[in-house]
Amino acid sequence: MNHIGHDPSHWKLGFFYFNKNDKRMFPPKRIGLGWTVNFANPSSVIVFSLISAGIVIIGFFLKK
Repeated sequence: MNHIGHDPSHWKLGFFYFNKNDKRMFPPKRIGLGWTVNFANPSSVIVFSLISAGIVIIGFFLKK
């Protein structure tokens, strides 16, 4: 099992994952199921921002 994401120094405020040595865009969460964003990877931040913007835009149009 890969323990690269379990070092507490890579978790800011306990839930923001920031590890320049980890090239994964979306590593597994530290606790629970699912994935989180590696904020040290510029590509993952862009993808996360696009997904978030898409959700906001869809919500805006569904509200009308």
